[in-house]
Amino acid sequence: MKKTLLVAFLIITCARNSFAQSQTTVISIKETTTSPIINKNIYGHFAEHLGRSIYGGFFVGDTSKIPNTNGVRNDIIKALKELKIPNLRWPGGCFADTYHWKDGIGPKENRPTIVNQWWGGVTEDNSFGTHDFLNMCELLGAEPYLSGNVGSGTVQELSDWVQYANFKGKSPMSDLRTKNGRTEPWKVNFWGIGNEAWGCGGNMTADYYANEYRKYATFMPNDIVRIASGANSDNYNWTETLMKNIPANMLGGLALHHYSVIDWNKKGDGVDFTEDQYFATMKEALKMEELVTKHSAIMDKYDPNKKIDLVVDEWGGWYDVEKGTNPGFLFQQNTMRDAVLAGATLNIFNNHADRVRMANLAQCVNVLQAVILTDKAKMITTPTYHVMKMYNVHQDATLLNLNFSAPNYTYRGESLPAVSASASKDKSGKVHISIVNIDSKNKNKIEIDVNNLGVKNFTGTILNASKLQDFNSFDTPNKIVPTAFKGFENKKGKLEITIPPFSVLVLEGK
Repeated sequence: MKKTLLVAFLIITCARNSFAQSQTTVISIKETTTSPIINKNIYGHFAEHLGRSIYGGFFVGDTSKIPNTNGVRNDIIKALKELKIPNLRWPGGCFADTYHWKDGIGPKENRPTIVNQWWGGVTEDNSFGTHDFLNMCELLGAEPYLSGNVGSGTVQELSDWVQYANFKGKSPMSDLRTKNGRTEPWKVNFWGIGNEAWGCGGNMTADYYANEYRKYATFMPNDIVRIASGANSDNYNWTETLMKNIPANMLGGLALHHYSVIDWNKKGDGVDFTEDQYFATMKEALKMEELVTKHSAIMDKYDPNKKIDLVVDEWGGWYDVEKGTNPGFLFQQNTMRDAVLAGATLNIFNNHADRVRMANLAQCVNVLQAVILTDKAKMITTPTYHVMKMYNVHQDATLLNLNFSAPNYTYRGESLPAVSASASKDKSGKVHISIVNIDSKNKNKIEIDVNNLGVKNFTGTILNASKLQDFNSFDTPNKIVPTAFKGFENKKGKLEITIPPFSVLVLEGK
């Protein structure tokens, strides 16, 4: 009898699983006249003086045997240009509030050294400074985003930096810039007024920081985008306080930081992770939907016309450092887990393009969820790099509204939406649909009605692998690369798609 019951239970369970996996998710796409533009700056990056991000990453010096332009690696320049990197945030992060910009200008041999108290206690020589960074941004075709020192700096110091970078006429700072070899200003548009003021930027209260921000912003010109140090994840009171107390005409953007961390005391390995850890990481990543929605709702109370940008200038996966590396350098490998994390997060940003107009993945090279890793002369691109490159078709395109009910990725009694998606139409009329399946085991069937989009021919590109833990190494740099996707049919204007487990897909229609 027990054996019979067990067999019956297994048959019913298998039938349920088969039924669940055979269900089709129907996505409807709508084009409206009020749809926002997906700001290209959502696809921004972050370069902090941390570990091997700058020194040994971007910057090798002009005497290096590694091919470079003014000390910046040519292979990195090429890779980031292909990524269409729109902006780059520098010099931090926590480092920004201990950085004094005048230490990094003038003859390199005369620059003072600095101890990086936040990241590894290393001493650096300031050989990479304002000119090096801003000139590198010109090489990349990326807009610089400078983080000003509020924690240990002064109003005069930040005001001078703006004048040094931006003022064309005659002034003490523009004269100093000319003396140091640059006549024309760089015209930096994005300026952060401090970083993580609630933590490493000064451990301030929201009320105190709001007043500090007003003071600093007063001595900065109005024709730049001034960005306030915003909330840590779900600190909604921080957003409320700043929006209530900072005049709208002084506030161009409000930052938000959220990392997909399982446990700050035990983050887990970047490669050798379990499904428990994978599910928990995805849960934290998808929390971005709730964070963006709730912070935007608070901003809407004070800024109903959505003139102030929500700037998610630090986001990504954060794990324990790679074994044998400096704990203060935050070097971690990058697997398919990071690829689906990136794709799902970017879908969230795209779908909230009415308020989210800038974001910066942490970080660009050799730190946290990097798109590029280096080992001396070697350089590789990571799965996250490939997702960012696949998604750059959305930059400055018009958001298309999607409506669907996602199937569940269920693990040990908890469920997450397995499928996320976003879509856009660019100026040439091409439609792009990005879809992510975070389910670790099950493929998902999707149907999309494209009859009303004015496009007929579709192609697809997919990023996937045989294991979630797969990654690109210096020995196998192309283990995970995008490939052509054939797993769909166009039947009378309806795309029928089968997307594999833990994969990222971009469809193009024209």
